[in-house]
Amino acid sequence: MSRLSIASVVSGSLAMGFAIAGGLIFGPLAGASEPVITGTALLACAAGWGLLAGLSTRWTNQPQRWALVPAIYMGLAGAALLLFVPSGNTLNALGWVWPVTLLALVLWMTLQIRRHLHNWTRAWLVYPVVIVYAASALGGVYQTIRETMERRLWERTGSLVDVDGHHLYLSCRGSGGPTVILESGLGETSAYWDAIATAVSADTKVCVYDRAGRGGSDPAPVPLDGRGVARKLHALIERTTLSGPFVLVGHSSGALYVRLFAELYPEEVAGVVLLDGQPAEAFTRLPNFPAFYYSFRRLSAVFPSLARVGAARMIYHAGFAGLPTHVRDMQRASHSSVRSSRSLREEFAALPTTLEQARSASGFGDRPLIVVTAGRDAQPGWMVLQDELPGLSTNSQHRVLPHATHMSIVDGEDSGHSIQAIRDVIRNVN
Repeated sequence: MSRLSIASVVSGSLAMGFAIAGGLIFGPLAGASEPVITGTALLACAAGWGLLAGLSTRWTNQPQRWALVPAIYMGLAGAALLLFVPSGNTLNALGWVWPVTLLALVLWMTLQIRRHLHNWTRAWLVYPVVIVYAASALGGVYQTIRETMERRLWERTGSLVDVDGHHLYLSCRGSGGPTVILESGLGETSAYWDAIATAVSADTKVCVYDRAGRGGSDPAPVPLDGRGVARKLHALIERTTLSGPFVLVGHSSGALYVRLFAELYPEEVAGVVLLDGQPAEAFTRLPNFPAFYYSFRRLSAVFPSLARVGAARMIYHAGFAGLPTHVRDMQRASHSSVRSSRSLREEFAALPTTLEQARSASGFGDRPLIVVTAGRDAQPGWMVLQDELPGLSTNSQHRVLPHATHMSIVDGEDSGHSIQAIRDVIRNVN
């Protein structure tokens, strides 16, 4: 009977597991939810370890029967995720359990590998995989602890308002009217508005909030499209002492939510400022956008699973260094959190619906509107669509900043132009 080398069995089995995982996650399951992505990856890894146990026992002189244990462990965990599809809160609670069991498995595997595998693949293939498992477990512990501690950051700077059974973060400063409400771009939090909110609060009351699942806000029970976001903002306002009509300021994709809020609640909108606002015609008139969207849509689905083991925290630990300390800490905490990654994936998945809703929305009538456009590094077709946004109102202005970027008009050196635009709309309303 012909035999196989243990090296070929080990390398082939592990490679097969990774290939199955990548093929499914970025193939037919691309864009799926966190339980599906993580569950599929675990089942693929289980298949790899199962192959190692079976093939090595049948075809080599170094049987690795111990590999059945990680195969069963990961297979059961993956199957449970796919079968029960646990919520984010359930996965958060499990964050106190699975890292400990995985670390115990890693220690046991290390002993078995040393005892039974005598080949170069032990040091160059199997141990590195085990080290990744150990790092994931340790990262999972750290991530769970830090996310629990960092919830206090938002409690110090604002309030958590109960809206339909979950909490949304809201922070207001200043006094007078009309009240300004700042709507963040896709994937952003209220923290990056700090410079603008501080300046505008000298003139009137200004409020920032986090959409469901971002910053200090709890996730919504179900994913929200554009109209769902607008209704959620309205419900938040109703549960506070805020009174309209409001001046709405939307940055990037936040402009879509502003347009939909104005359509649903026109009597509560006094004026609008759009800061490099996302055009509703992005899919049909921005040549590069569809390819970007579908690529990022697939990629964003793996972010929650990676954040769960602390990978996002490694990326953002030195980020936002130029911001004030409290803003920097909030931005790092939010962008490193699992709920933020889940929210980004859900918001991005709903973007085509949101864009279509905004396309069919009515304009602002004669309410004052100022459109501020950042010209630097603008994608093809962007400036043409920006020129059309002032047509949403019969009382509008368009201010183009050739040297400003998409982000610098909010939290960078060009934010002063945005502040002035908001003040001009306030003056026009009054």
